[in-house]
Amino acid sequence: MLSFFTRQRLIRRGLASAKWRRRINHSEWLESLCYGGTARIVLVVVMGLLLIQVVSGGANGSGTPERWLVEGLVYMLAVALIWMNHHRIWGDNSRLLLILGTLVFHVGAVRWVGSEALESMVPSGVEWSALDRRQLWELSIPFTLGPMLISVLLGQRLGIVVSIFGSLFGAMINGALNARFLVVSLLTGFVAALMTKDVRRRTDLLKAGLLVGCTALSLDLLMGQIGMAVRIAPALVHWHVIAWQGVAALASGVGVALIISGILPLLEVLFRITTSITWLELADLNHPLLKRMTLEAPGTYHHSLMVAQLAEAGAEAIGANAAMARVCSYFHDIGKLVKPEYFIENARFGRNAHADLAPTMSALIIIAHVKEGVDLALKHRLNREIIDVIQQHHGTSTVYYFYRRALEQQEEARKVIVAQESEEEPPEVREESFCYHGPRPQSRECAIISLADSVESASRSLEKVSPQKIDQLVEDILQKRLLDGELKECDLRMNELYEVAESFKKTLRSMMHSRIAYPKAVSKRESQAGHRQTAGEGVHEKRRIPVAAVSGNQEPSGKAHLA
Repeated sequence: MLSFFTRQRLIRRGLASAKWRRRINHSEWLESLCYGGTARIVLVVVMGLLLIQVVSGGANGSGTPERWLVEGLVYMLAVALIWMNHHRIWGDNSRLLLILGTLVFHVGAVRWVGSEALESMVPSGVEWSALDRRQLWELSIPFTLGPMLISVLLGQRLGIVVSIFGSLFGAMINGALNARFLVVSLLTGFVAALMTKDVRRRTDLLKAGLLVGCTALSLDLLMGQIGMAVRIAPALVHWHVIAWQGVAALASGVGVALIISGILPLLEVLFRITTSITWLELADLNHPLLKRMTLEAPGTYHHSLMVAQLAEAGAEAIGANAAMARVCSYFHDIGKLVKPEYFIENARFGRNAHADLAPTMSALIIIAHVKEGVDLALKHRLNREIIDVIQQHHGTSTVYYFYRRALEQQEEARKVIVAQESEEEPPEVREESFCYHGPRPQSRECAIISLADSVESASRSLEKVSPQKIDQLVEDILQKRLLDGELKECDLRMNELYEVAESFKKTLRSMMHSRIAYPKAVSKRESQAGHRQTAGEGVHEKRRIPVAAVSGNQEPSGKAHLA
C-alpha cells in the first residue's frame, strides 16, 4: 500500500510513468516451500509414515515391526527411483506431493474396497452367498486409479512407477503377499499407462478404461476368479452372479476412467499442470487475443501461425509436447499488439515507424513487446507455460539491426567531432541496452519455439528461394544460437537439435515452394479487340510489303508477292 502512494506521488511529479504492467510475483516463502530441500524431506517422511499406516491398517491393524521395515524399504526404493531417474519431478515439491499423495490415495482406495469384501463374508438372507459377494467386491478393486491418473498428468514412465509400487503395497495389505492381486494389478496398471501415453481427447480415457476392464476380465477368467463353479458344478451355477461379476471387472476400468475424467480439471488447476486435452482446447483460434491480432497485427498473426507449424513439426520429431509447442507459438508475440506498427511484418504502405527514432528508442520498443506480452497473458489468465514461453523465447539475444545502426551513428559522430577538432566524445553504445532481458529458454518446447521464431523471420528475407539456401539458413541460425549460449539452460541434446533442424528444413521447403507464373487472364471483350487489332496490322503489313519491294529496300517473299 505504501509503495502505491509513493508511485502516485512520483507520477504527479513526472518522475515515473503512469503505465503499469502486470508482473509475475515471486514469493520467497512460496519458492522455498515448492523447491526447498527441507520441505522436500518433510514431505517424503510424512507421506511414508502415512502410507505405512494405510498398508498396515492403522491403529487397529495387525502391523508388526518386520512388516513396517519391509514396507519402509519398499517405499524408500520408490523414492530412490524418482530421485535417480526424474530430476525435474524430484526438484518440484508439488509434483512430488502429487505422486506420493496419489500413491497413498490409491492404496487407501484398494484397502477400503478390500475391507468391504471382508465384511461381505458375513452371512445374510439374500440369495447371494457370502463368497459371491466377496468376489464381487474384489473384482471391483480400482487397480488402475493411481497409474492412469499419474500417466495422464505426468507421463507414462511415472505411471508405470506408481503401478509397480501401488501393486506391491496393495498386495501386502492383508499380511501375506497376494499373488493374484499382484499379477492383475501389475498387468492392468501397465496397460493403463501404455494406453494413456498421449491422451488428446476425453474419449481416449474412456477407451483406455474399457481396454483395462477387458484386460482385468480376461485375467480373472484365466485365474478362476470368475466362472470357477462352471468347471466344477455347472448345475449349481448362478449365471446372473457371473454376469454381475463380469460387469464389476469391466467397471473397475471404465469407472476409474470416468472418475479421472471428472477430477482432472481440478488437479490441473491445483498443481499447475496442463495436459494434452487442455492444450487442444486452448488451440482454438477464437481466443480474444488472437482475434485482436487478426485485425490489429495481421502480419504478426500470420507469422505466429507459421512459427506454430514449424515448432509443432520440430517437437514431434524429438518426442516433445507438440500440442504445447503449437499453442504457445500462437501467443508468443501477443505483446506486439500494443504497438504493432513498429514491427516490420505489420508495416503498411512502406511506412517505416523507426525512421525518426534513435536506435536506442527503437530497440527499447522492440524489447518491450516481451513485457507487454506477459502483461496481456496475465490479464487474460493464460497458462503459466505460455507466459514462460513469452518471457523466454528471445532469451538474452541482441536486437542486432538497431545495435549495428547505433554503432554506425556513433562512428559518424566521431568523424564529425574529429573534423571539427572538438574534444567531446560521442555517447557510448552499450550492447546491454540492445539485449533482451531473458531468461533463456528453460524447456525443450520453449527452445524449439525460439528457434522456429528466428528461422521463420529470417526466411522472409530470402531471395530466389532454393533448398540449398533454406538448409544454409537453418544451419547458420542454429549454430549462432549455440555459440551465443542461448540453448545451454534447456535439456535439448545435440542429436535432438539435429532432428529439429531437419524438421525445420523439410517444413520450410513445403511452406516456401515456388509457383508457375500463370499468364494474365484476359476478358472476352479485350480478346475480341486484340483479334481485330491483330487483323488490321496484318492487312497493313500485306499492303506495305509490295511497296517496300517496289522501292528496292527489301526483296519480297513469295507469299508477299502473291498477295
